[in-house]
Amino acid sequence: MNFRSGFIAIVGPPNVGKSTLLNRLLGAKVAIVSPRPQTTRTRILGIYNEPECQIVFIDTPGIHQSHTPLHRSMVASAEATIAEVDLVLMMIELPRPEGPEIELVMKNLQKAQKPVLLIINKMDCGAKEALLPIIAAFQERYPFEAIIPASVRQGEGIEPILSAIKDKIKPGPAFYPTDMRTDQSDSFLIAEIIREKIYLLTKKELPYACAVTIAQVQESADKKLLHISAEIHVERDSQRAILIGRQGTMIKEIGRAARLELEKILGIKIYLESRVRVEKKWSRDPKSLRKMGY
Repeated sequence: MNFRSGFIAIVGPPNVGKSTLLNRLLGAKVAIVSPRPQTTRTRILGIYNEPECQIVFIDTPGIHQSHTPLHRSMVASAEATIAEVDLVLMMIELPRPEGPEIELVMKNLQKAQKPVLLIINKMDCGAKEALLPIIAAFQERYPFEAIIPASVRQGEGIEPILSAIKDKIKPGPAFYPTDMRTDQSDSFLIAEIIREKIYLLTKKELPYACAVTIAQVQESADKKLLHISAEIHVERDSQRAILIGRQGTMIKEIGRAARLELEKILGIKIYLESRVRVEKKWSRDPKSLRKMGY
C-alpha cells in the first residue's frame, strides 16, 4: 500500500535538454541526444524503478511552430502526452527563457491543467542573476508545484527533481516489470542511434531530411555477433551523395560510430550494414511517415 507510481511527461521547446534529462534520471541512455533542435521525433518512454516507487517518464518532441507533416506529427505527439499523464516536467533554459515556443507550451499547460514542475535548465550557460526574475515571471503565469534550477548536462539538479516528483506521485501499482528500463525495441534503439550519429557528423539541413529504418537484426548461431541491416532514407540525390561521402568515407564514419555505441549498449559484437535510399519528399508524405514510425 506504500508503493507509489505515476506517468510523467517531459515537455518544452526544442533543444532545452529534455532527452538529456531523461537519460540522467534513468542513469542510462534510452533517448538520443544532439546539439540540433528537434532531434526527438517520437515519444520515448523510460522507466525509473525503486523499491518504493515506479516513475514512467515520457520524453516528447519539442513543441514548436510546425509547417510540415513530420513536424506537425511531432508536436501533436507532445501535446497529446500532456493530456495523458499525472505530472508534467516543463523545461526551459536560463539563456532563453522566452520565445514563441514557450507560449505554445504554456497554452497546452493551461488547457490540460495538470500539476507542473518547472525546470530551468542550462544554469551553467547563463547569467545566474537572471534566475530570480525568471522565476518571478513564470510564477505569475502558472501555479507551478515547484521551480527547480538545473544543469542537466552536468548532472546538477537531478536529485531535487526526483525528490519533487516522488512527493507528487500517488499510491499505485507498478505498470511495468521492475527490471524494465524502456518499452522501445532493439530495432527502434538501433535506428535512433544511427540517426543520432548522422545528426552529430553531418551539417546543415541534411539530418532533418534523414530517417532510419531497420530491415533486419539477426543474431549468429553462437550468439556472439549481431548482424544489422539498416536503411537511411533521404529526399534528394544530392543528400545521398553527402551522406555517403567521398569514396564512402561519411557513411563508414557514421556506421563506425553507431556500431561502437551499440556494442556498449547491447553487449555484443555488431556487424552493421547501412544503405542510403532516396525517397522523395518522404517527410511530407503521410504514407511514408507511417512506414517510418512517425
